[in-house]
Amino acid sequence: MNALSVNELAYQLAQKLLVNPELYGVAVSKSAMGAVIVDAGVKAPGGFEVGKILTELCLGAAGKVDLGFKSYGEIDFPSVIVTTDFPAVACLGSQFAGWRIKEDDNIAIGSGPVRAIALKPKEVYDEIGYTDKCDKAVIVLESNQLPTEILIEKVTKASGVAPENLIVVVAPTASIAGLTQVSGRVVEVGIHKLKTVGLDPKCIKYAMGYAPICPSGPDFEVAMARTNDAILYGGTVFCAVEYDDEAKLQEIINQTPSMMSKDYGKPFLQIFREADKDFYKIDHNLFAPAVIIVNNVKTGRTFKAGKINSQVLLESLGF
Repeated sequence: MNALSVNELAYQLAQKLLVNPELYGVAVSKSAMGAVIVDAGVKAPGGFEVGKILTELCLGAAGKVDLGFKSYGEIDFPSVIVTTDFPAVACLGSQFAGWRIKEDDNIAIGSGPVRAIALKPKEVYDEIGYTDKCDKAVIVLESNQLPTEILIEKVTKASGVAPENLIVVVAPTASIAGLTQVSGRVVEVGIHKLKTVGLDPKCIKYAMGYAPICPSGPDFEVAMARTNDAILYGGTVFCAVEYDDEAKLQEIINQTPSMMSKDYGKPFLQIFREADKDFYKIDHNLFAPAVIIVNNVKTGRTFKAGKINSQVLLESLGF
């Protein structure tokens, strides 16, 4: 497994943005330390295509992303479709937004393959049995501002990667690229929830999923809430697993969908405000896809739990 370098793969993929920034609506610059900064939506326009690449970079290029339309009840809506044959490594070892990089009052949410070098957080890599050793790295920041030298120094110190070998790609949540890559976390959210309720992520051999890409608007809080609703009420995840105890597997799957949460059934913006805008007051069981489908390749049986909630989803999306 360790022969797969998510940083090497992502670094190669990122060259598309560096070679043709105009095509992808990005702005490329260099920090004083020599790190390459790719603005995919802070000041640059960005767009769907860079959002697709951004999602693949988050996956360490160990997954593929497609854009298209899917049906959610009465409406077809732009959607992101994610496929990976390396679910644990791509989703938990790279894409998981597990690195909160604090600088004064600003916190940038770091994801992407550099985490597999810096081991942020270490327990994830212990659990999936993966680390990456590479002299090049890519980090994706969900942030409303471009990285400072202090933030870049924190990343290079934690990873040991020289600044000139680091590519930092930045997109705000409310940008088109940001909205695309957050909805593109649908498979990761599903795998993380399966792990939380007792499934060893290493038994997941292949995974695929889709979720709507939220409409853009000027309000960050609304954008953040919509991206949650996209997965909670519109996200579908399929996993192929190797599992011996099917009674236990069925029990795990039944606990996975977002509808198992006591907070389920309202737009996330309402839930967030009722919790005094404190994520820790929200039932953690809510953070899951609407539908989970699992095929046990050892028996050929397939299990499903959850449902698309088009009513709440369409309300959240502004219809």
